[in-house]
Amino acid sequence: MTTDLTAPVALRPDVAPIQRRTLRLLFVTQIIGGVGVTIGISVGALLAERIAGAAVAGLAQSAGVVGGALLAVPITRIMTGYGRRPGLVLAYLTGAVGGLLVVAAATTRSVPLLFLGMLLFGGGSAANLQARYTAVDLAEPARRGRQLSLIVWATTIGAVAAPNFADLADTTTSRWGLPALAGPFAFSAVAFGCAAVVIFALLRPDPLLTARRLAVAEATPTAGAAVAPPTPATRRAAGMWSAWRVVRQRPAARLGIAAVAMGHLVMVGVMAMTPVHIGESHADADVLHVVGIVLSLHIAGMYALAPLVGWLTDRVGRRPVILAGTALLLAACAVAGTAGHHTVLLSVGLVLLGLGWSATMVAGSTLLSESVPVAERPTVQGLSDLTMGLAGAAAGAASGFVVQVAGYPVLTLLAAVAVVPLVALALRPATVSAPEED
Repeated sequence: MTTDLTAPVALRPDVAPIQRRTLRLLFVTQIIGGVGVTIGISVGALLAERIAGAAVAGLAQSAGVVGGALLAVPITRIMTGYGRRPGLVLAYLTGAVGGLLVVAAATTRSVPLLFLGMLLFGGGSAANLQARYTAVDLAEPARRGRQLSLIVWATTIGAVAAPNFADLADTTTSRWGLPALAGPFAFSAVAFGCAAVVIFALLRPDPLLTARRLAVAEATPTAGAAVAPPTPATRRAAGMWSAWRVVRQRPAARLGIAAVAMGHLVMVGVMAMTPVHIGESHADADVLHVVGIVLSLHIAGMYALAPLVGWLTDRVGRRPVILAGTALLLAACAVAGTAGHHTVLLSVGLVLLGLGWSATMVAGSTLLSESVPVAERPTVQGLSDLTMGLAGAAAGAASGFVVQVAGYPVLTLLAAVAVVPLVALALRPATVSAPEED
């Protein structure tokens, strides 16, 4: 018996309006959450440098990435037991608490409080990432890629708009007596709090619980649509080891996780050191302008074409789009690695890098979601986000060492080598149909 949501129409007369309402709600909260994440991150390194010094500023930024990855574990355990709504609310509230702790750290100049705040601040990122999976709980199979990509794309609006509000937030809160650069994190806390309230009030019925009800109704049509709540034993089993056992048995799920993680690893590793590489050939007065242009084009590559990537994922298949993404990542490494200090070529390379990340993220996330039983999805998706976050954090930390020792071209070469196993995995034949219930 399958868990693919293709139940007879008679069992699903109300699913379409629920899904439309869910998508609209997630689109709005993604914008709010995107503002919350980016407005804080845009000044995070500067604030950390003022509190702790330049030597640990990068570590403070990485704490937010690691925090988002680690928080995926408890959040998805809650989703497994109680649905998407409480998990997303907890994630946003955790991010809000983290933002307030960073403000307190700026006020007291406390380094431990800064790191704790940045770790918890990652809850906002964890919520934004989990929202893309929430979008496909009730999606029709032929539209999963498009609807997931729509939520990914919504992040762009918040991410692009947020840095422009950082100065306004800082100016406003300075009148309240907060220290410089603390204001954006105060605004982040407010944004996360608003997103949590909206999700708590309006994400009803819960899409994951509804998907489970439909799966049970399809499997036992004479038993009605009621679903027994998860038992304590079920919730205890919903850990990362349980998720890994599920993934290990399903080649398509392994490919989905690998695509998301490796695309993120390559993107973060190359992107993180591109500003440093640009700075080697530009005067201080020009470097921020050039970096801003290159990274803006890179972000556009990541998000602007996400709906097109989602359409292609549904139209031509998950695996071909993953392969296209790996090809784009390889091309990005080749162009950026051989560009020298040519700004136009670096920009082309970073756009290709963003496009490759978008393809592996959207197609990999879609493939993963439909390759595991509905009861196991949140935990497996949490494992994916944990793997992705740790891969990105490791790449960001290692990239600086590689550039210092061997240079930027070697970094791009190593990034290209990292893509090769993903190509091999994507080319292996595997069944991608809906799984059997365990």
